[in-house]
Amino acid sequence: MAHSSKSKNSNSTPPNNATAAESHKTKQAAAKITSEYAQEMAPEKIVVDKLPPKPDYPRYRVHPQEPITLANIDPNACEDYKNKKQVESELEQQRQRLENLQERLYAEHKRSLLIVLQAMDTGGKDGTIKHVFGGINPQGCQVWSFKKPSDEELSHDFLWRYHQRTPQRGMISIFNRSHYEDVLVVRVKQLVPEEIWRDRYQLINEFEHMLTLNNIAVVKFFLHISKDEQKRRLESRLKDLGKHWKFSSNDLKEREFWDDYQAAFEDMINNCSTAHAPWYVVPANNKWYRNLVVARTIADTLEAMNPQFPPAEKGLEHIVVPD
Repeated sequence: MAHSSKSKNSNSTPPNNATAAESHKTKQAAAKITSEYAQEMAPEKIVVDKLPPKPDYPRYRVHPQEPITLANIDPNACEDYKNKKQVESELEQQRQRLENLQERLYAEHKRSLLIVLQAMDTGGKDGTIKHVFGGINPQGCQVWSFKKPSDEELSHDFLWRYHQRTPQRGMISIFNRSHYEDVLVVRVKQLVPEEIWRDRYQLINEFEHMLTLNNIAVVKFFLHISKDEQKRRLESRLKDLGKHWKFSSNDLKEREFWDDYQAAFEDMINNCSTAHAPWYVVPANNKWYRNLVVARTIADTLEAMNPQFPPAEKGLEHIVVPD
């Protein structure tokens, strides 16, 4: 009987209140940090003196549980702005802000920023990088473009190659195409079964949440152009000898999948826009307006993050540089 009683007791697993409390405490801490970072991802509530900001970038942010329909979003929208010349001074002001804030982020060396750009072919990812980030110190900013994965990359999980390019502390990284290719092209071209790419939405959300908890702010832009505008841009490349290098006959093949890509982008945005890592659908037919919206959004986000120069070494006021 004694042996039987001992065996019964040894196999029982009473609730461990200490373990449950510790688990709850850990979850609460993560939720608190996530909430704090989510506030920064609505920067207009922190840094804008008078709402709405100009341009009104918050209107383009996609809120969780508020799905959008791309067909209902006008890619020609530009508020009350009329032309490129009208926004030149405002864009330069935002670029100056980005330059100053990036210097502070780099000097502070505590947090970093990941910017994701996605679009249809000719959507303006390269142009956005050129015109928005042209004045930023290249020591503190890196651009990564993701092409067809290599054999080595394919032998790992789909997020492996992207995780390696996330920014170090103090840095800004720009993904020209990104981990979202693995719910876009693989879906449209049927490179993997639906049960695989559909599960990736949750994996991407968890990945971006992990980055957020590790002091990497994530902000994402879908540059929204119309099919007619894509046609015009492709024709422009054909007419200009200096732009022939940018044209590929594969662009025409991809254009045949326009509707499929629109559906994939729409699902990507609706499934993966979170409060702490939001998507913005930016009207991008007018390049000058696109640049202004992206620049102001990022500048305000960085200002809400509020990076600070580290304190100076003590006693500098007494130092005299010798001849």
